[in-house]
This record gives sequence, C-alpha cells and structure tokens, in this order.
Amino acid sequence: MNRGKTQTPDPELAASPRSICRDCTKQFSLVHRRCPKCGSPRVLFHDELDSLEIAHIDCDAFYASVEKRDRPELNDKPVIIGGGKRGVVATACYVARIRGVHSAMPMFKALKICPDAVVIKPDMKKYSRTGQELREMMRELTPVIEPISIDEAFLDLSGTKRLHGAIPAKVLIDMASRVKKDLGITVSIGLSYCKFLAKVASDLEKPRGFSIIGQAEAVSFLRKQPVSIVWGVGKVSQKMLAADGIHDIATIQDMEENELARRYGSLGLRLSKLSKGRDTRRVERGSGAKSISSETTFNTDKSTIKQLAPILRRLCEKVADRLKNKSLAGQTIILKMKTDDFKSRTRSHSLSDPTQLADKIYKNARVMMIKELDGSRYRLIGIGLSNFQPEALADPHDLVDIEGEKRARIEKAIDKVRDRFGGKSVELGLTFDTRKRASNSRKNE
Repeated sequence: MNRGKTQTPDPELAASPRSICRDCTKQFSLVHRRCPKCGSPRVLFHDELDSLEIAHIDCDAFYASVEKRDRPELNDKPVIIGGGKRGVVATACYVARIRGVHSAMPMFKALKICPDAVVIKPDMKKYSRTGQELREMMRELTPVIEPISIDEAFLDLSGTKRLHGAIPAKVLIDMASRVKKDLGITVSIGLSYCKFLAKVASDLEKPRGFSIIGQAEAVSFLRKQPVSIVWGVGKVSQKMLAADGIHDIATIQDMEENELARRYGSLGLRLSKLSKGRDTRRVERGSGAKSISSETTFNTDKSTIKQLAPILRRLCEKVADRLKNKSLAGQTIILKMKTDDFKSRTRSHSLSDPTQLADKIYKNARVMMIKELDGSRYRLIGIGLSNFQPEALADPHDLVDIEGEKRARIEKAIDKVRDRFGGKSVELGLTFDTRKRASNSRKNE
C-alpha cells in the first residue's frame, strides 16, 4: 500500500453516468462523440441514463433474420417470408424493405418491385424455438417480463441494479451482444420511464437500435410526432381523427381532456394522457392473452342445429372482430359446450393456416358442434381461437375453395361498412333472424 500518494478520482466517474458506449460498455459522465476508451461512435447519452428502468425489446425482421442466420449465403440478398404468388408478405429483411417491400403486401406486388427476392415459406416451429431462447435470456435480466409476441416484450428492470451491479442500460447492451453472438439475430431496444415511450423508442433506430426517451423531453418529443405513433391507433382511428383535422400529437396536446373524451370516449381519454407522456400501466409479469374467446349462457337449454347455429355464428363474429382489432390471427379453434347437467365438452381443431375470418371460424366450429348434437341439451356455448400468429400470415388465397375466397371478400367488405356505420349496420340473415326472434320473445314476455 502506497501511503505517500493520494489517488485522483476519475473525472469521468465523478458524477452519475450520463453516457455509455454500446460496444465496450464504458460509462462516463461527460459527453463525447466517440468512446474515450475504444473510439466507437456508438455512444448513448442521456441526462436520465441511470434512472430509466422500463424497456421494450423487439427483434429486427425476426423471421427473415432467423432464415439468414441458418443460410449465410442469403446474408446480402433480399429475403421475403411469406406464401406463394397469391399470398402476402409476413415479413421482409431490411435489404428488401429498402426496395419498398413491407409486411402484409401482396406477394405479387412485392416480387414486382423486388424480382430477385428469395421467398421462404414460414417455419413457425423454428421461429418459436428461437423466440423461447430469447425469452430465457430476458428472464436472466428480470422476472418481470410482459410478452407481446413471439419476438418482443416489455421488461421492468427496477430493483435489478444490485443484482447485476450495473444500470439497466448496461445490462440491456450486454444482452443485445449475447443475442447476436448466441442466437445469430439482432434486437432493437427502447428505454424509458413508461411502457408507451419504451415501445416508441424501440422503433426509432431499427435495426440494432437503442433509443432513450426520458421524462424531461417526453412532451416536446411527442409534440413533433404523428398521431399514428400512439400504440393502438390503427387505420380506422387515424381516419376518424383526420376527418376532424387531427393529424399530429401537437393538436391533441392543445385540446382539453374533456373535449377529447366527449368526442372519442375512452380513446379520447387515452390520447390525452399518452400525448403528454402519462402512462401508469405496469409491466405485467407473464401477461399476454393466450386465447381470444366469447361465450354465452342460454335462458333455456338448446339442443338442435337450428337453435344453436345462429348463436355460434354470432360468437364467431365477435371473436373475429377481436382478432382483427388486435392484429392477430389464430390457428387453433376451440369449441366449448356445457350440458344441462353442467358437464363441459371442449373440442379443438387446428387449421392449416391461421385465420381472422368469422366465416372460416364458423365453418369449422359448426362441424365440431354437429358431432356433439347427440340429444344432449346445452346451457352454454363458447368459441375461441389460440395459437396466435402475425396478421400478415392470415388467410392466404385458396385456389381450391373458390366460394371461400368469395365469402372472404364479402366479409372484408362488411367489415369496412361496420367500421364506418357501426357493428349492427350489416347483419347476415342467420344472425339477424335470431336477433329478431329474441326481440319478439322479449315483447311477448
């Protein structure tokens, strides 16, 4: 021990870290264009770097990245994951995206603008395995994980500094490096004080991005953004807001909350809060719906196809609407029926392709239901979908079932009318007749 000298504190560590190198993870309190240790330009700087603890991790072009990992010869080529020429794009690598290809684009259009693309049919089992490996890496960081899909999740890293001996930003940088090394894919990360802005941040610099949005700049940052940046504001909501002259967050910030609530109900209240960076939702451990379902209990028991078919159809429409609103497609149909002596019967059927269509759900569920019409009387019936897949994989064109193609087009046309004029503006004869009978029954009581 040298008692004759005093150590001079490192000026870079004299204050809370405000910068960190994404390559060597050196932390420092001053602002540098390049890391003073390794010279890398990939330096994160933020005044709130050491206090932000809510993260959103999202894989970059996940399906395509997994395929390129397994087939290195495709590394510099445009890769599209999806169906045949009459199908749609599930996802595309960034080489293809630069050419203009995007998810849900009809395959014939994608191949027209990118004729040299390599088209690969989705391998969901392989993607699921990689997604599970990624999830295990997340669990090593924190037990508080909220999965959103196979390749993205929210993480709450509060209280983990002592466990890891590092601020959340460093822990996340280390994880991104491990994902690249061990899984052969890349992720983009958003770090903030709330879920909404963590999700926004993860989309800012894809691929291999790491963006930070703190409380101090939240309102000013959001003010410059379009209303579409709000998670959950889809095309229908955007059209509704645009009709009222609302295109950006600045307009919403300048409106009174009461006025937004009066015009748009719960959506208006949510827009008011999120536009000002107020989001009190917690990261819910292990949440994320595993199925979407709807069921009903009858006033009087029912046993015939004539009685049950209209009810089943209506339930299928409700489930289909929820799938479409959540941008999901389900591949496994689940039928639930409960007899008059309270015994439950549950049947399931897996489709060859995921679906969002009420017509396809009903067609398959009806077959399952008919097999259960053995004289038993039922007091409850329910329908659900599970085994969720991305919306872009839903309902590929079927050259065999021509009538099914026509019904799919009709259903999509009905959806547009209902979006504009309300859910009951168009009804099928099957469900309309049963509503009419129920209404007459109530009048006679």
